[in-house]
Amino acid sequence: MAAEGIIDINPYWRTLKSKGELNEKFPGGVEAQATRLEEEGHTIDRRRKTPRVADYEKALVEV
Repeated sequence: MAAEGIIDINPYWRTLKSKGELNEKFPGGVEAQATRLEEEGHTIDRRRKTPRVADYEKALVEV
């Protein structure tokens, strides 16, 4: 795709920290990232200090 001038960019809200944790430094903080991910069908586990995507391993993409 790059040869055709098409750039495939991953939306920032899909980028997670280690262990599926959400990133408080993204625009809108953790809650905004959680909202976007939930809109895409992901489940957010809010029981911990830093919320994370439940079962994030199932949605990993190999590069």
